[in-house]
Amino acid sequence: MSRFYSLVAKDMKGNNFSFEQLKGKVVLIVNVASKCGFTPQYEGLEELYKKYNPKGLEIIGFPCNQFGNQEPGSSDEITQFCKLNYGVSFPIMSKIEVNGSKEDPVYAFLKGEKSGMLGLTRIKWNFEKFLVDKNGNVVERYSSMTKPASLETKIQELLK
Repeated sequence: MSRFYSLVAKDMKGNNFSFEQLKGKVVLIVNVASKCGFTPQYEGLEELYKKYNPKGLEIIGFPCNQFGNQEPGSSDEITQFCKLNYGVSFPIMSKIEVNGSKEDPVYAFLKGEKSGMLGLTRIKWNFEKFLVDKNGNVVERYSSMTKPASLETKIQELLK
């Protein structure tokens, strides 16, 4: 069994969110921010979620304030922002760090499984994306520049 399913994150209310509940699903994990040039990607992520969640896709957002202080808000402020501005209905976790000494174990795992360009593991900016298959294997890593809609073909493939 993949180590992916032993991971646990904290949701916006501080409760444990066990990755065990993601078994058999395709999962897209994104580090998000409310005040970033890429923030409009929430719209594309929500479209993917609405279209493919009934077929087995889960999207999980991890707010992070490590890039240009672009996620300064509290859990409540982040939740409000996502719902009001983008109608986000996929799970958004508690704010974490994705790099450095306080890096969240979820990101330590993801980066260890799939390095970025030139073999670098460090998350470079907000809205980097990791795609995980139904067996908990990290199959793809996408840069912030990658628009959510462009992942659709790969998601369809993994959902089969």
